[in-house]
Amino acid sequence: MARLEHNTMNSMADINLSYNEDYAKKWIGGLFRKLDTFFIQRGVILVLIGFLLGRALILSQLAPFAIPFFASVYLLQKNKAPYALVGLIAGAATLHVTNAAIIFAASIIFMMLYKIREPSIAQQYKIVPAYVFLSFGLTSFAMHYLVERKLLLYDGLMMGVEAGLAFILTLIFLQCIPLIFAPKRSRTLRTEEVVSLTILIASILTGTIGWSLYDLSFEHILSRYLVLIFALSAGAAIGSTVGVVTGLIFSLASVATLFQMSLLAFAGLLGGLLKEGRKIGTAAGLLVATVLIGLYGEGTANLSIAMYESLVAIGLFLLTPAVLLEKISKFIPGTTEFSNEQQKYMRKVRDVTSHRVAQFSNVFKALSDSFTQIDEWNKEVDEEKEFDYFLSNITGKTCQSCHKKDRCWVQNFHTTYEGMKELAAELSYNDRVVSTQTEREWKYCHRFPRVVDAISQELTFYQADQKLKKQVKESRKLVAEQLRGVSEVMDEFAKEIQKERKNHHMQEEQILEAITDFGLQLHSVEIYNLEKGSIDIDISLPYFKGGGECEKLIAPMLSDILGETIVVALEDIESQPGMCFANFRSTQKFVVTTGVAHAAKGGGLISGDSYSLMELGAGKYAMAISDGMGNGERAKMESSETLELLQKILLSGIDEKVAIKSINSILSLRTTDEIFSTLDLALIDLHDAKAKFLKVCSTPSFIKRGDRVFKIESSNLPIGFLDGVDVEVVSEQLKAEDLLIMMSDGILEGAKNVENVEFWMKRKIKDLKTDKPQEVADLILEEVIRTRGDISDDMTVVVAKIKHNTPRWSAIPVSSFRKKAQ
Repeated sequence: MARLEHNTMNSMADINLSYNEDYAKKWIGGLFRKLDTFFIQRGVILVLIGFLLGRALILSQLAPFAIPFFASVYLLQKNKAPYALVGLIAGAATLHVTNAAIIFAASIIFMMLYKIREPSIAQQYKIVPAYVFLSFGLTSFAMHYLVERKLLLYDGLMMGVEAGLAFILTLIFLQCIPLIFAPKRSRTLRTEEVVSLTILIASILTGTIGWSLYDLSFEHILSRYLVLIFALSAGAAIGSTVGVVTGLIFSLASVATLFQMSLLAFAGLLGGLLKEGRKIGTAAGLLVATVLIGLYGEGTANLSIAMYESLVAIGLFLLTPAVLLEKISKFIPGTTEFSNEQQKYMRKVRDVTSHRVAQFSNVFKALSDSFTQIDEWNKEVDEEKEFDYFLSNITGKTCQSCHKKDRCWVQNFHTTYEGMKELAAELSYNDRVVSTQTEREWKYCHRFPRVVDAISQELTFYQADQKLKKQVKESRKLVAEQLRGVSEVMDEFAKEIQKERKNHHMQEEQILEAITDFGLQLHSVEIYNLEKGSIDIDISLPYFKGGGECEKLIAPMLSDILGETIVVALEDIESQPGMCFANFRSTQKFVVTTGVAHAAKGGGLISGDSYSLMELGAGKYAMAISDGMGNGERAKMESSETLELLQKILLSGIDEKVAIKSINSILSLRTTDEIFSTLDLALIDLHDAKAKFLKVCSTPSFIKRGDRVFKIESSNLPIGFLDGVDVEVVSEQLKAEDLLIMMSDGILEGAKNVENVEFWMKRKIKDLKTDKPQEVADLILEEVIRTRGDISDDMTVVVAKIKHNTPRWSAIPVSSFRKKAQ
């Protein structure tokens, strides 16, 4: 009892701990969302960054940071550019009014150049830095000339260096601005992007040079804090890189801080190596680096100040939430967090690719089953049928001209039949020799020697034929086994295949920003495909108790951004509490509604006709009718297997002409019986309503468009008739409200006492008063049966109606410049 109480208490403690952790994560997540809304979405962060970059100097006189930052924001976040300009001017004004004037004038010139010739998406990363160089150089030259009234060589060189640095910094900042405004987006940060981001942050921190509190420099504290964050999040390599770049920027700003580069690089290296100890281990690396570099660089005079600065940086580092560090780690390749994020994407790609390969595996399996099934069918009927052919050849040479054939084959059929069978077996086993006993039993047949000679002769051909059929059967079995082996290999391959992701970072940022500006808070946007008609996008957002935001707001906005109708394909609210994961895909411009009516010959249960209606994916819809030769079960097997093979091959993505040729080859190889199938196939592209018709010895189809009726026909031999066949494809442009009517020969030829059945059918279709597919199919079948008076053949009619696909919600317009950068 005590143990039960103890276990219960432990379980309750675990539940409470899990609840507290979930509550803490939700609270921290809510805090980050509020901070994100205040600083990022409202542009406050741009004012702060602009203020510090406006104060940042190199060699105490060059200020190349401001205009590149404004130009980058203007290009990528035009609606927030005023916030950046206000911050830059305010920061520059704290140094000198002239600096503020230069920044303002250069910004105006830059915008004028941009408006005069706005660069295209492909050229903007090349043209904008040149605009920055020109605007900055012209402004500096004009301001210097107005103040000094002269221009020395030294002044010209410094202005050229300053404008050149602005040109380079523009290229760097253009890579960093998207990282500020899309921090939630899961993607890989390349080494160049990490360095660029570090240069931006170090440039921002340069604006704090000269700020101190109790002799503790802000720039030292913040730079060491930055190195600690990257060392723990990304490891020794990135940590030391951040330290070197930050120290280099500081040393350019002030030569007195040159030794800081060594301290920061060493701290990043040690902190990254000790990251297994988490925050304590990384902090210890900074303390060791501070002591060693402090003693080496400046001796013991300023060691205490350096230690205090490191301790303050460590304090800020310890107060940093682990969630923030985890988010940073997700962007850095090689970290555990990054691997976990990548696995989410890889799972989806693996599933899609595996499904695709599995479809090919099903094709090969179906082909293998086709060879196997026909052998099982023939096994039951071939033996008796072949002996009958064998016996008919013998009797044709002997008994047909005998005057006693009626007594043998009419009055004593079974006795004669069994006697012939036993005689053939004896001759086969005894090497064409007949025993005395058998001769006495056949003494009533005065042509017995001739019968024995005929059987011996036919046995030679029969046995050779049996040997050949056995070889063919073994070959079929071999092919079936090989096809099944290929199917198994592809099935295994489907479980292991991987696919590299195609990057759509810019489009993800634009979609995220456009929807966020509308007022919806999104967590992430993942684009898997942007091809026209095959768009595939995943979006995660907070769950708002089933308000229908995905269907009513996000899908209509995506429709406007991407220029085609987007719908919600999947919505998941159960995988993670408080979150909604939605998959958005393209929808087709047209939809197809169908109706089918069929009847078996004589009102029977088994029809030799088969039909199939299938969606092939990629916006294609297929309708097919196959008529097996004759009627009954065997005809049904031929037609249904033809359509089954067709469906599996088409679903695998193979071209329709290749699919029909493959089916023809299989059906012509697998059996020696003269049993063939017709095939009537229509493939409709739901994006533009274009239809392809492939008719293999099938009846014409009809298209009803208003009061007009068109006939679609072509001539091809039946499936399985020849080893090779050329398939004729007929194309037709369908329109909305068209009716497509396909039928088997039992329908078209069913009308009795009608000379021109095609003209009669067109008139009946034209006179129809309804456009509902099922009603049309029923009326046509009923009219044919009524006209003939009976069901003389298998009858099948398939009707499809083409309609515009009207979404439930209209597109919601968004900012035009979002669409420009798709």
